Amino acid sequence: MVVALVAQSPSAAKSRDAGWAQPALSEVFQGHRAAFPKGSRASLAMGGDGGTWGLESILPSPASLWPLEQVSGELCKCCGVWKAHWSQVAKSSPGSSSNTESHELSHSKLTFPAPPEASPPTRLSWDTGPATAATETQQQEVVWRQHVHRYRRSCCSRGAMGPGCASVLGWLLLAQAALQVTGGRPCDAKDFGHGSPVCACSATYCDTLDPLVLPAPGSYIKYESSKAGKRLERSEGSFQHNAKSPDFHLTLDTTQRYQKVKGFGGSITDAAAINIQSLSKAAQNHLIRSYFSEEGIEYNLVRVPMASTDFSIRLYTYADAEGDFELRHFNLTEEDTHMKIPILQAAQAVAKRPLSLYASPWTSPVWMKTNGAMTGRGTLKGSPGDKYHRAWAKYFIRFLDEYAKHNLTFWAVTAGNEPTAGEIVFYPFQCLGFSPEHQRDFIAQDLGPALANSSHRHVQLIILDDQRVMLPYWAEVVLKDPVAASYISGIGIHWYLDFLAPIDLTLSITHHLFPDYFLLSTEASTGSYFWEPRVVLGGWERGSKYSHSILSNLNNYVTGWTDWNLALDMQGGPNWSKNYVDSPVIVDSSKDVFYKQPMFYHLGHFSKFIPEGSQRVGLAVSKKCHRCDLEHSAFLRPDGAIVLVVLNRSPTDVSFGISDPHVGFIEAVAPSDSIQTFLWKQPA
Repeated sequence: MVVALVAQSPSAAKSRDAGWAQPALSEVFQGHRAAFPKGSRASLAMGGDGGTWGLESILPSPASLWPLEQVSGELCKCCGVWKAHWSQVAKSSPGSSSNTESHELSHSKLTFPAPPEASPPTRLSWDTGPATAATETQQQEVVWRQHVHRYRRSCCSRGAMGPGCASVLGWLLLAQAALQVTGGRPCDAKDFGHGSPVCACSATYCDTLDPLVLPAPGSYIKYESSKAGKRLERSEGSFQHNAKSPDFHLTLDTTQRYQKVKGFGGSITDAAAINIQSLSKAAQNHLIRSYFSEEGIEYNLVRVPMASTDFSIRLYTYADAEGDFELRHFNLTEEDTHMKIPILQAAQAVAKRPLSLYASPWTSPVWMKTNGAMTGRGTLKGSPGDKYHRAWAKYFIRFLDEYAKHNLTFWAVTAGNEPTAGEIVFYPFQCLGFSPEHQRDFIAQDLGPALANSSHRHVQLIILDDQRVMLPYWAEVVLKDPVAASYISGIGIHWYLDFLAPIDLTLSITHHLFPDYFLLSTEASTGSYFWEPRVVLGGWERGSKYSHSILSNLNNYVTGWTDWNLALDMQGGPNWSKNYVDSPVIVDSSKDVFYKQPMFYHLGHFSKFIPEGSQRVGLAVSKKCHRCDLEHSAFLRPDGAIVLVVLNRSPTDVSFGISDPHVGFIEAVAPSDSIQTFLWKQPA
């Protein structure tokens, strides 16, 4: 919560015993103008005894800047005036001589009400903006940020509000008012010449969002991102009741209910972990919070590869000892214990929503495979029910066992990543071939019983985990077997061959054939085709492609959408087979920075606002809009709020209307190349 400070006028100062007078706008004090290094952060610790307050550094500035060297202050108990003193040491370069400058923020410039006696400490902090150069300073308006600590004076509990309580109440009311006109930290935009900016993050700065607060009844909030540079920019508006409807409008119908949403997220590959850990601890924290915390886009799904993928720097499994059918030598690797597991634990620590982890293997150990190699055409030796298939099923259980030792439990596993890849001769990276018949029998005889008879019987099983062009055929083969079907919960799909498979002839048909099994998009990435550039920093169209896929999937009964690598380097790797792709987050470890791409914000328009348990509802279109390119989907959240996502992929602005018969009408405009998320409450 961002709080502005107040400079009292002389008349207000005289009425101090009655608490702070309501300040005029001209009296709002935006902070003492002083030279602070960009990227620095400091906090004010307010003691509860009415005595000395101190200012302490949270993140030290580089030595070449002007750090706050000493800060002290005194608080007058009778008048509530705080006097601050600080000194700065100016250093032109590390090791050079320094000059100390002293400053005083005096009684006439800034006053605070006295804090209540015996109250717990309250902490404020300021941020001075993104660092752009190692020696740059800027005259900044200090913006104070209140962290949520509540306190109470004993006199208030007796029913009387003394001067101190009135002062505190005034201070808190001011804080609340300031919240309406301020937000999270803005994007530190960088333009790499690809049509739209990226947002740069470092150890000292990263853009953030405020936690979602739903609007009052009769109002709505809108978050907008655009090719022109907006990034989840928040605005508010009110429903109308007598507005003339545009020719093109969307009408909500909550009586029509469809699938419930599982969530949105990405994959913690070895490459993602390597890139995240290549950053400083502070920058790592910003990256993890950007994805998983309330100040970020609040992912709740994480796909975890079981051992290596092409996005590893070496080929390995957890049971490479020849002929180890009992898996006595099964072991997680350093990629798990030192990389993926610590990152998953950090993500859980900052996430408000529970994370749902699901695991996918790329290949079995080579001694189990017909071709004796991790790549190329090959499947499991033998046949379902034999020692090879039992050992492979046990491999899943051992993986879940080992992660559970690190307090990481899984929502689901897939039967295997892209089983059709292992049917391709000379396939270039890890794979394990299965036909639908083979997968059906392996699940019925081996994997299903192994899960059901283990301590992981709650873990759900997902079939296919491959291109949707295989549907509905794959589902028909596997799910029409009652034994196999009894162990299965859902169907996973990838997006790479979507252009070959009309969505209504694959996903919709599969849902209607097997309505009790969820559909989940388990992998997607851009820059994967051989004719495409791998990494495009600021590629808006790649974000639009993500949102188009998500909306199309959601409108055809898919329950969630999972991106591929959480983070990659500037080349789109590392990847041992040089199968580089793009990512929503690109890391430049040489500068200790990472770039949040348009794809990141497109994903956030869904992941942050459509939590698990939301249900897609009806959205009627007044007429087909041939000259525009609006795509949309609406949801009822578990808290009763409505979410509407609107994507405009056209190069022109589009006027449209939104009608909720229970609330009113919104006149809206979707700017060219933009995505918007609307949220509002319906009457109880």
